[in-house]
Amino acid sequence: MKAKYIFYWATTSLIALETFAGGIMDLTNGRTNIFSGPTVVDVVTSLGYPVYVLVILGIWKIPGAITLVVPGFLRLKEWAYAGIVFELSGAAASQAVRGQPKDIIAPLVLLALALSSWALRPPNRVPGGTRDQKREAPSVNAA
Repeated sequence: MKAKYIFYWATTSLIALETFAGGIMDLTNGRTNIFSGPTVVDVVTSLGYPVYVLVILGIWKIPGAITLVVPGFLRLKEWAYAGIVFELSGAAASQAVRGQPKDIIAPLVLLALALSSWALRPPNRVPGGTRDQKREAPSVNAA
């Protein structure tokens, strides 16, 4: 159980950091790599998307990343995971349609990381889990 908890925090920390940094890069039109690489504007426009999509993605990525690591907000965490999965699977699909197989690898690896984080959640981070569990409904006796 301890190893699962460690892997949960490792995957969650990495995907939250990547999502937060990606949101900052989207809002500032930064580079896709840390020190070099094309700007996110170049990537988005080469895929046929308008530049304003970066503002929308950036605005949603930052609170989504924060939501993953703060305690509570269990239902909101589900939405954050869903948004991250939609964004990363959409990025992989867009690169596939563009015909750049090497550019599919990064979004797919990050997608696997996000799905691993979601799957490894401890019970207190799952809606309906041990800490969020509501009192059981009384049983109905049919006697």
